[in-house]
Amino acid sequence: MQKAESPADTSPRSAVLSLNINSKSALYAAYMPMLKNGGIFIPTTRAYNVGDEVSMLLTLMDDPSKLALVGSVAWVTPAGAQNSKAQGIGVHFRNDPNGIEARKKIEGLLGGVLNSSRPTHTM
Repeated sequence: MQKAESPADTSPRSAVLSLNINSKSALYAAYMPMLKNGGIFIPTTRAYNVGDEVSMLLTLMDDPSKLALVGSVAWVTPAGAQNSKAQGIGVHFRNDPNGIEARKKIEGLLGGVLNSSRPTHTM
Protein backbone atom coordinates (compact mmCIF):
# COMPACT_ATOMS: atom_id res chain seq x y z
CA MET A 1 0.00 0.00 0.00
CA GLN A 2 1.31 3.42 -0.84
CA LYS A 3 0.25 6.83 0.28
CA ALA A 4 0.75 10.31 -1.02
CA GLU A 5 -0.50 13.37 0.75
CA SER A 6 -1.04 16.87 -0.52
CA PRO A 7 2.07 18.69 0.70
CA ALA A 8 0.82 22.24 0.11
CA ASP A 9 -1.24 22.68 3.28
CA THR A 10 -0.86 21.08 6.69
CA SER A 11 -4.48 21.75 7.64
CA PRO A 12 -6.27 18.36 7.66
CA ARG A 13 -9.55 19.82 6.48
CA SER A 14 -8.07 21.27 3.28
CA ALA A 15 -5.86 18.31 2.36
CA VAL A 16 -6.90 15.61 -0.08
CA LEU A 17 -5.44 12.26 0.90
CA SER A 18 -4.52 9.91 -1.91
CA LEU A 19 -4.34 6.17 -1.34
CA ASN A 20 -3.19 3.62 -3.90
CA ILE A 21 -3.95 0.05 -2.91
CA ASN A 22 -2.13 -2.35 -5.18
CA SER A 23 -2.92 -5.79 -3.75
CA LYS A 24 -5.79 -7.75 -2.27
CA SER A 25 -3.89 -8.26 0.99
CA ALA A 26 -3.30 -4.49 1.33
CA LEU A 27 -6.99 -3.84 0.60
CA TYR A 28 -8.02 -6.40 3.23
CA ALA A 29 -5.71 -4.78 5.79
CA ALA A 30 -7.08 -1.28 5.07
CA TYR A 31 -10.81 -1.93 4.62
CA MET A 32 -13.10 -1.35 7.60
CA PRO A 33 -16.27 -3.45 7.04
CA MET A 34 -17.38 -2.98 10.65
CA LEU A 35 -18.44 0.59 9.83
CA LYS A 36 -22.06 0.99 8.71
CA ASN A 37 -21.13 2.37 5.26
CA GLY A 38 -17.70 0.77 5.10
CA GLY A 39 -14.46 2.65 5.46
CA ILE A 40 -10.76 2.63 4.78
CA PHE A 41 -7.62 3.04 6.87
CA ILE A 42 -5.29 5.72 5.51
CA PRO A 43 -1.72 5.86 6.81
CA THR A 44 -0.88 9.48 7.60
CA THR A 45 1.20 11.48 10.01
CA ARG A 46 -1.21 14.45 9.94
CA ALA A 47 -3.22 15.16 13.08
CA TYR A 48 -6.93 14.39 12.83
CA ASN A 49 -9.75 14.11 15.32
CA VAL A 50 -12.69 11.74 15.25
CA GLY A 51 -15.44 13.43 13.26
CA ASP A 52 -13.15 15.49 10.99
CA GLU A 53 -14.22 15.52 7.35
CA VAL A 54 -11.67 14.02 4.95
CA SER A 55 -11.49 14.17 1.15
CA MET A 56 -9.65 11.32 -0.53
CA LEU A 57 -8.75 9.81 -3.86
CA LEU A 58 -8.72 6.02 -3.76
CA THR A 59 -7.14 3.81 -6.43
CA LEU A 60 -7.92 0.10 -6.17
CA MET A 61 -5.41 -2.36 -7.61
CA ASP A 62 -5.39 -2.41 -11.43
CA ASP A 63 -8.38 -0.09 -11.89
CA PRO A 64 -7.12 3.04 -13.70
CA SER A 65 -9.97 5.18 -12.35
CA LYS A 66 -9.76 6.93 -9.00
CA LEU A 67 -12.66 7.08 -6.57
CA ALA A 68 -13.17 10.60 -5.21
CA LEU A 69 -14.67 10.27 -1.75
CA VAL A 70 -15.53 12.35 1.27
CA GLY A 71 -15.89 10.72 4.65
CA SER A 72 -15.43 11.34 8.32
CA VAL A 73 -12.68 10.19 10.65
CA ALA A 74 -13.99 7.29 12.72
CA TRP A 75 -10.68 5.95 14.00
CA VAL A 76 -7.31 7.43 14.89
CA THR A 77 -4.20 5.32 15.38
CA PRO A 78 -1.57 7.59 16.94
CA ALA A 79 2.18 7.33 16.50
CA GLY A 80 3.64 4.66 18.75
CA ALA A 81 0.40 2.67 19.04
CA GLN A 82 0.67 -0.71 20.74
CA ASN A 83 1.38 -3.81 18.63
CA SER A 84 3.31 -1.59 16.18
CA LYS A 85 0.12 -0.57 14.36
CA ALA A 86 0.63 1.91 11.52
CA GLN A 87 -0.13 5.54 12.36
CA GLY A 88 -3.15 6.85 10.48
CA ILE A 89 -6.91 7.31 10.37
CA GLY A 90 -9.93 5.19 9.61
CA VAL A 91 -12.33 7.07 7.36
CA HIS A 92 -16.04 6.17 7.36
CA PHE A 93 -17.53 6.39 3.86
CA ARG A 94 -20.59 8.58 3.44
CA ASN A 95 -23.92 7.04 2.52
CA ASP A 96 -23.84 8.78 -0.87
CA PRO A 97 -23.34 7.42 -4.42
CA ASN A 98 -19.52 7.61 -4.21
CA GLY A 99 -19.37 5.97 -0.80
CA ILE A 100 -21.77 3.22 -1.87
CA GLU A 101 -19.74 2.62 -5.07
CA ALA A 102 -16.49 2.40 -3.10
CA ARG A 103 -17.95 -0.09 -0.63
CA LYS A 104 -19.38 -2.27 -3.41
CA LYS A 105 -16.10 -2.25 -5.37
CA ILE A 106 -14.03 -3.11 -2.31
CA GLU A 107 -16.34 -5.86 -1.09
CA GLY A 108 -16.50 -7.26 -4.64
CA LEU A 109 -12.71 -7.37 -4.84
CA LEU A 110 -12.37 -8.95 -1.40
CA GLY A 111 -15.19 -11.49 -1.75
CA GLY A 112 -14.84 -14.31 0.80
CA VAL A 113 -11.65 -12.83 2.25
CA LEU A 114 -13.86 -10.44 4.27
CA ASN A 115 -14.56 -13.29 6.70
CA SER A 116 -10.87 -13.94 7.36
CA SER A 117 -9.47 -13.74 10.88
CA ARG A 118 -6.16 -12.24 9.70
CA PRO A 119 -5.21 -9.01 11.48
CA THR A 120 -5.81 -5.66 9.80
CA HIS A 121 -4.59 -2.12 10.44
CA THR A 122 -7.53 -1.53 12.77
CA MET A 123 -8.42 -4.85 14.38
